[in-house]
Amino acid sequence: MEKYVQIENVQMVFDTRKGPFVALRDINLNIAQGEFISLIGHSGCGKSTLLNLVAGLTLPSGGAMLCAQREIAGPGPDRAVVFQNHSLLPWLTCFDNVYLAVERVFGGSESRAVMKKRTQDALALVGLSHAEHKHPHEISGGMKQRVGIARALSMQPKVLLLDEPFGALDALTRAHLQDELMKIAADTKSTVIMVTHDVDEAVLLSDRIVMMTNGPAAVIGEILEVNLPRPRARLELANDSKYHQYRSAVLDFLYRRQLRPAA
Repeated sequence: MEKYVQIENVQMVFDTRKGPFVALRDINLNIAQGEFISLIGHSGCGKSTLLNLVAGLTLPSGGAMLCAQREIAGPGPDRAVVFQNHSLLPWLTCFDNVYLAVERVFGGSESRAVMKKRTQDALALVGLSHAEHKHPHEISGGMKQRVGIARALSMQPKVLLLDEPFGALDALTRAHLQDELMKIAADTKSTVIMVTHDVDEAVLLSDRIVMMTNGPAAVIGEILEVNLPRPRARLELANDSKYHQYRSAVLDFLYRRQLRPAA
């Protein structure tokens, strides 16, 4: 497997008033270019911490992290993040929210006309060409999240990082955006790393599911390879025995071998 994102012996320790808190230890993971990886585990297991490390938003306390053979030493346009909170600027239109990212990355090398087309192409990719002149308060939660995805894709990142991007959406909108994400990942051939609590979402979307042990000092407990053919159709998978085997394997890890600690 080609090692595009490399995580080697990574530790993450936070200084707190009660002393050092070990969030992650001995994390080793290689991700191939174009691969879709899901990180799953109970709350507090360090999924988002690991995603932030790949994004360069925080730096590890120990170990090495590489992307395309270069050290991850901070944020960069090669790695774009979509958060659960869409984080749109409310005074800007959908177009302007995306254009802001395009200008940041390509402003020094491209004309306004080219950057405008980049912005329009990104909005078209998520099906929002008709809403480019609307403000965030004029569109639904699902549409806001699609703007956030368009903003990330507009930077043409090599790695797309998703932190529970559909967690706050209703079930039907969530299912629709999952289907859209599968198409976008196939079209752009981006490497995708997604944090999720949703077992069905992980099995539907992923090439591999990385299952984290409970924190503190969380580690990778198991990695499940999902050998389901692409493109995937959720209605066909509903009666697929392999799909249900993968689903059962994740549930077994989470709820039998990683029982949630009592409150």
